[in-house]
Amino acid sequence: MTKKTTTVEATTTYKLNVEEVRKDFPILHRQVNGKPLVYFDNGATSQKPQQVIDVINRYYQHENSNIHRGIHTLSQEATDAYEKARTTVQQFINAQHNHEVIFTSGTTGSINLVASSFGKKHIQAGDEIIISTMEHHSNIVPWQMLCEEKGAILKVIPINEKGELLLDEFKKLLSPKTKLVAVTHVSNTLGTINPVKEIIQLVRQHNSTLDGNVGGNIPPSGGQRGAVILIDGAQAVPHTKVDVQALDCDFYAFSAHKMFGPTGVGILYGKEAILNELPPYQGGGDMIKTVTFEKTTYNELPHKFEAGTPNIVGGIGLAAAIDYMNHIGIANIEAYEHELLNYATHKIKKIEGVRIIGEAANKASVLSFLVDGTHPSDIGMIIDKLGIAIRTGHHCTEPLMNRFNIPGTARASFAFYNTKEEIDTFILALERALKMLK
Repeated sequence: MTKKTTTVEATTTYKLNVEEVRKDFPILHRQVNGKPLVYFDNGATSQKPQQVIDVINRYYQHENSNIHRGIHTLSQEATDAYEKARTTVQQFINAQHNHEVIFTSGTTGSINLVASSFGKKHIQAGDEIIISTMEHHSNIVPWQMLCEEKGAILKVIPINEKGELLLDEFKKLLSPKTKLVAVTHVSNTLGTINPVKEIIQLVRQHNSTLDGNVGGNIPPSGGQRGAVILIDGAQAVPHTKVDVQALDCDFYAFSAHKMFGPTGVGILYGKEAILNELPPYQGGGDMIKTVTFEKTTYNELPHKFEAGTPNIVGGIGLAAAIDYMNHIGIANIEAYEHELLNYATHKIKKIEGVRIIGEAANKASVLSFLVDGTHPSDIGMIIDKLGIAIRTGHHCTEPLMNRFNIPGTARASFAFYNTKEEIDTFILALERALKMLK
């Protein structure tokens, strides 16, 4: 990997020299429609530093081979790099064991794995699954499909006008029939940082009231008692420190491509006892110990859930992205992005007719908005001509848009390589677009 040192400078709240950081991201130096690129679509996917690109190139140039199955040097080198990446993820989220880290195709793949395996084992007719109003479609549709298949019931936690979960209403939804609670850590549309620790504690307290179940975990022998908790962390992991042991969640899902790594790879964290008693998600190579026409014996964790050849370079690239984030410092990232969000919010509120969608007290670096008399897509298309990339539409959260009775929003989402100067450029472009649309 090419060694580069990103220098830092002291400020009141963080140590981060954004101009030096930006040198690590080649795409930030291109032009779009003859203008310098301003990339504010980080909620959809983040850009990749040269350090990650170099690791991916090196793998294909020097180590490319299938893993876990070969005794030759390349296979062993690839296997070592891939399994080292698993340990890097384990340490990054503070999982107790590296075999609690399952490589998947992304957050969507992780959630579908749980819906399939957990659903097959534990969900029956009349059981209840709880999600929230602000969920991404990937944390809605798999549970709808499961409920339709099993005859289970889907319940939804409501939110207030600021885009905050109503925890008192959540408590009312919990019942002896609740088998799973699946909520997002950070809303991709609103930027709301949900109190997931408190939500998990509420579920644990609820479970402890059920007969014979203290703590709410699934016994290794099977037979689910109480509810388990899945957290969609796709929008949280790039912006804040996540400690799955401190949270005490049962499952945690996230994607590499939103945290400066490659597309097509993600992580499902699951507690060892729960993963051990769940059936495999898919059948194929590497998830087996022995196969006969009469019976197949499944592999141990984590390989039981990793059928077939995985996205090897994706996992290795994810580890490189984690190394890069650790080098910058998660606390530095969080503090600087919070400053960007506050700056952008202050600026955009000065524009007449702007309505911010999502004004929770605790927010990540997402700014969704509408402007009276204009359609979000029109704004997005005009400022794209000025080199500025934002996202418009429903952001895969149609039920949330229905809650606010709007068709969609324009969304600017920031990363630690963005600048206040870019925000100024964005605000000027937005004002220009609005004049054109009048």
